[in-house]
Amino acid sequence: MKEPHLTFISQFDKMLKLNNLHIIIAEDDNDDADVIVEIFNKNPDFTKISLVSNGEELLNYLKDTTNENPDIILTDINMPILDGIEALQEILTDNDLKTIPCFVYSTSINPSYKEKCDMLGVKAYLIKPYSLEAFEEIPKKIIQIIEQQ
Repeated sequence: MKEPHLTFISQFDKMLKLNNLHIIIAEDDNDDADVIVEIFNKNPDFTKISLVSNGEELLNYLKDTTNENPDIILTDINMPILDGIEALQEILTDNDLKTIPCFVYSTSINPSYKEKCDMLGVKAYLIKPYSLEAFEEIPKKIIQIIEQQ
């Protein structure tokens, strides 16, 4: 009898958490960064949006103990200094960080990138859209994927 109750509480906690999410976004293109931050700010499920401009800044943010760990990581791939895949390789092998759901979004449809992301355990490889309406689907898609986990 205890298991269904625990399952209900776990699902309830999960639903509560999905309404108060902190996402960190790694994006080097200023225009794309402005759009994606605006889109996440409009979505009521996300209450905190942090932005960094490359993989090195992403790792530095995550390793800084004065920062609260985000609930979700969204990263572009092609960025200067340290790209998204290199950052994810480090994140997804770190015991303190590997439980954070990671998502990639990129204009690149290079199959080798997607394959690397799949091997690392990235939750989804999203193609960076060209229209504002399509950008608005990204937060919804991320929530949908997390709810299915």
